[in-house]
Amino acid sequence: MAERIDGEAVAADIRDSLAGSIDRLKAEGVEPGLATVLMSDDPASETYVSMKQRDCEAVGINGIHVEIDTDAPPAELYDTVEDLNDDPGVHGILVQMPLVDDIDSRRVLRSIDPMKDVDGFHPENVGRLVAGNDRYRPCTPHGIQKLLEAYDIETEGADAVVIGRSNIVGKPLANLLLRKADDGNATVTVCHSRTDDLAEKTRNADIVVAAVGIPELVDAGMVREGATVIDVGVNRVDADTQKGYELVGDVAYEGVAEVAGAITPVPGGVGPMTRAMLLYNTVKAAGLQNSIDVDLP
Repeated sequence: MAERIDGEAVAADIRDSLAGSIDRLKAEGVEPGLATVLMSDDPASETYVSMKQRDCEAVGINGIHVEIDTDAPPAELYDTVEDLNDDPGVHGILVQMPLVDDIDSRRVLRSIDPMKDVDGFHPENVGRLVAGNDRYRPCTPHGIQKLLEAYDIETEGADAVVIGRSNIVGKPLANLLLRKADDGNATVTVCHSRTDDLAEKTRNADIVVAAVGIPELVDAGMVREGATVIDVGVNRVDADTQKGYELVGDVAYEGVAEVAGAITPVPGGVGPMTRAMLLYNTVKAAGLQNSIDVDLP
């Protein structure tokens, strides 16, 4: 039976380890500030933003939340981002996706000051990551790296398969695992919806990361015995429960856990790490913007 990789516990350790860095900043008169911007009626987005604000309060980061009516003109969102860019008390800006249909999300991401782009999605920060000189690593890929590190799962020389080529997870994670570093040096294959014989690729992998948004796509027959399986997917499927649904990952957990060496659950695996690394990036941003050396974990 696979070892269960506990994202909640690792995320709690990271939050605790940020305390010294936050105290150091406050001793210099700097209170780290994270602004979240919501322009959506999506219940899941509202929940995510609320959780991020609670995380800020728990660790001593000043959480600023701005809600914009979904009927407001796009200019209101752009003006809000510009105001936050100019606010010295705001060190990180997160615009919650998805936005309403008439908003160009790429323009929004480009409008965020790269120094305050704690999601790591501004083109400048993407370029720095690809070049091996990252400023802020995107939160979910960085969180996955921290999980592997916490459970002593070696990436150097490992064959890793990443299923999914999104700008949020698949592409940046592939770049991070490839780079010449202690938490990289893997041989990486990126698979997607057009990949022929996906199972052949995954069965040869030491590490499989599923980030494609297809419920229980990866089954036991697709995983080599003893492999590490990281499930990024969070999918809502109909179920005979009080809510009428349940959350499942991109991995068929019960079957895969019988053959894998280690596996993340859904929920409680990658999700908590994404939020923890957002706090990490915010603290780092506050240090960079004020030329204060913070000792990050």
